[in-house]
Amino acid sequence: MTILLSVTDLHVSYGKVEAVSGVSLDMQSGHIVTVIGPNGAGKTTLLAALMGLLPSKGESCYEGQDLRLLSTEERVRRGICLVPERRELFTEMTVADNLVLGAYTRWGDREAVQRGLQEVYGRFPRLSERRSQLAGTLSGGERQMLALGRALMAKPRLLLLDEPSLGLAPLIVREIFRIVMGLRELGVSILLVEQNARAALETADYGYVLETGCIVHAGPAVSLIHDPRVVASYLGGKVN
Repeated sequence: MTILLSVTDLHVSYGKVEAVSGVSLDMQSGHIVTVIGPNGAGKTTLLAALMGLLPSKGESCYEGQDLRLLSTEERVRRGICLVPERRELFTEMTVADNLVLGAYTRWGDREAVQRGLQEVYGRFPRLSERRSQLAGTLSGGERQMLALGRALMAKPRLLLLDEPSLGLAPLIVREIFRIVMGLRELGVSILLVEQNARAALETADYGYVLETGCIVHAGPAVSLIHDPRVVASYLGGKVN
């Protein structure tokens, strides 16, 4: 497997406060890698830095390219796409219009945009049924589907997925994670930030545990989900 993303000694600060401190991680093409940890650990900050939305120090390479040399728009054109924690949909626009906006880097090819729409509707039938509805009228689960569908319109190779289960009922959470696992069929690699540690580790190939901006545990997801330290802190169990 080839290394898609390599991060070495990444630091991100808000003024004098360091939110991400010396984080290093690797992910292989075609894998789902999760970063779990408590609120305020620096998970969202990490994704924002990788997307180019926050300044950072350290090395980040994507497909062998130094990310420091790429603007946010250039990162999108190279196949990196962020689905933010709050989804950030255009609530006064229709489902269809929100999806088309996701393909802004390909607006010059109308046929490709239409093919992308049909692919998204095929993967998310509920979005097809609601294509003419305003995004603001959707349920929480449907909004998350729309955020995912909009990201897929950009044809990403690396999807940065921030807290997809946030605010959703347990049944919807299971459906969203089933959808996330299915995205691998499209050749999409996923860096998943999530507070629902159990669901994230059950979905991922590899995991990192972030606390106060630092990686404190790392390993194959199947190992972390049985690690007594992770179980005690994040999975509601007891140390054996």
